[in-house]
Amino acid sequence: MSTAAPAVVAALTAAGRTVATAESLTGGLLCAALVDVPGASAVVRGGVVAYASELKAGVLGVDADALARTGPVDGAVAEQMARGARRVLGADVGLATTGVAGPGPADGFPAGTVFVAVAADDLPGGARHVRLQVPGDRAAVRGETVRAVLAELAALLGAAAGARSEEQDAAPGS
Repeated sequence: MSTAAPAVVAALTAAGRTVATAESLTGGLLCAALVDVPGASAVVRGGVVAYASELKAGVLGVDADALARTGPVDGAVAEQMARGARRVLGADVGLATTGVAGPGPADGFPAGTVFVAVAADDLPGGARHVRLQVPGDRAAVRGETVRAVLAELAALLGAAAGARSEEQDAAPGS
């Protein structure tokens, strides 16, 4: 189990928010890390493993022209995947993973090139992505990708909790 997953599930539960995943290179590991946590059913809506590009477009709504131009290893593709997970699975937050797990290069990128994305209404523009270069074999790349996207979600939830706390502090009579 990811060490971040229990804290993320607890934070989602406390915030009354739900999450959905769209995974390519992690092939379901992200959703599995979340559902390994007791009580996850209160917050995890589900996940889509869209390993093939045509599934990214057809199921998650990633722009097919953009996929044709950039390929699936792209920050904007990751953001669209996260937005698609939210839409398709009816969640408050969408998470996405795409990249090259290795052992060799793919789509013009070296092994370990990863994009993770988070989509939520409280993000500027509705989504953000992070590019990573992860060393190691396939298992290491996939595991670190799960850790990284959960860290991004934890940061979002922490920022959202901080904003709510500031709003309460500024409220009249508080």
